Amino acid sequence: MKRAALLLVVALTHPVVAQSPSSPSTGPAPSIGAVKIEVAYSQFTLPNDLRVIFHEDHTVPMVTVDMWYHVGSGRERSGRTGFAHLFEHLMFMGSGHVKPGEFDQWLEAAGGDNNGSTTEDRTNYYINVPSNSLELALFLESDRMGYLLDSMSPKTVDAQRDVVKNERRQSYENQPYGQASITLTEMLYPDGHPYHWPVIGYMPDLTAASYDDVVAFFKKYYSPANASLVVAGDIDSANTRKLVEKWFSDVKPGPRAEPVAIPGVELTSVQKKTITDKVQLPRLYLSWLTPRSFAPGDAALDVVADILAGGKNSRLYKRLVYDLQIAQSVFAGQSSRALSSNFLIVATPRPGHTVEELQKVIDEEILKLQREPPSQHELDRSINQWEASFYNRMESVGGFGGKGDQLNAYYTTTGDPDWFNEDLARYRSLSASDVQAAAAEFLPHDRRVELVVMPEGK
Repeated sequence: MKRAALLLVVALTHPVVAQSPSSPSTGPAPSIGAVKIEVAYSQFTLPNDLRVIFHEDHTVPMVTVDMWYHVGSGRERSGRTGFAHLFEHLMFMGSGHVKPGEFDQWLEAAGGDNNGSTTEDRTNYYINVPSNSLELALFLESDRMGYLLDSMSPKTVDAQRDVVKNERRQSYENQPYGQASITLTEMLYPDGHPYHWPVIGYMPDLTAASYDDVVAFFKKYYSPANASLVVAGDIDSANTRKLVEKWFSDVKPGPRAEPVAIPGVELTSVQKKTITDKVQLPRLYLSWLTPRSFAPGDAALDVVADILAGGKNSRLYKRLVYDLQIAQSVFAGQSSRALSSNFLIVATPRPGHTVEELQKVIDEEILKLQREPPSQHELDRSINQWEASFYNRMESVGGFGGKGDQLNAYYTTTGDPDWFNEDLARYRSLSASDVQAAAAEFLPHDRRVELVVMPEGK
């Protein structure tokens, strides 16, 4: 009845955007340079085991409804990959009380926006709306959690399966160098490891997935016990709790996902491979297995990546692109995940030069960093950039990386939504010797993956 009543209200009224408050903001705001970041929050758990987290920020009359399902492609198994990403698409295709297309139509009419994403570890969805349309956002999010299967049919699954296949063709199979990322994870992680297959899945698995397989995946993982909801922005916590209880309390409880079994993974030698692609220039990929997200060494490797290839003043960019002029581009990054991370260096030679030339210089610079700590200027520049990026993300309440999304990320990873200070402290506390030690320990010359992509016919 309550869902039908809201449908009538949505159909008959046009939402009015709330006006900016005339009184000063009462929400806590981070201050650049402050020792302590204050992000006040409250949390509770509904009887169906859905964890709910509130954060009030009255800076602007906007609110985000941020839902994380603690399931990603790492929950899949060999032969049945791509389900987590497929559900990211299915969650926008209507639910028990929302016809296909109405989800986006109603949010756009209210001045809102929404999106979703999938990784190896989680699938998340956010809805950003003016604060006076909060109930609409809660209704839509609760309806697809509790009533998605009421509207999902084999025809819907087939349609979105084709969409995902086309996305894979566009992003990997028809994308220059697109197969490299898939090949890298297959080389880094053995068959059976949760990170062995790509998030988007394999084509044969997507083709073979039946409607019953998809329903079983939803029932197993898309339950309140396996999710967390953050409502952040221009809200009153007491009134918002009533709304959350109103819309989510009728969602039936489900099983809590069992812990992921983590097979042992280790590189004991150099793994080499060369593949071909329809590209003009070859490309070199070097990758190492590194500590999981938030583990010791994870933050230091972010700084290692920055010193090596973070901008035009970095060591590799300066030598390869500016001084020697043998490279067209170079990149380095620490890809942090919940179970295991990997460090990646990618370099593309200029016409007339080879990946062997680039690899020789890259190995020289890694060895130099392993033997000598970076300068204080390099360390300060990198940490200042990480801190600026950190505060920049906190300026937004909603969307990927905003405060609402970050509260959910911290809760999912650490169990503590307010882990802002601890996260930033990982970088502020680093010394030059910490960075040197991380490079020496986690970037060994004799235990890594070396992948080369060559133009077809060469």
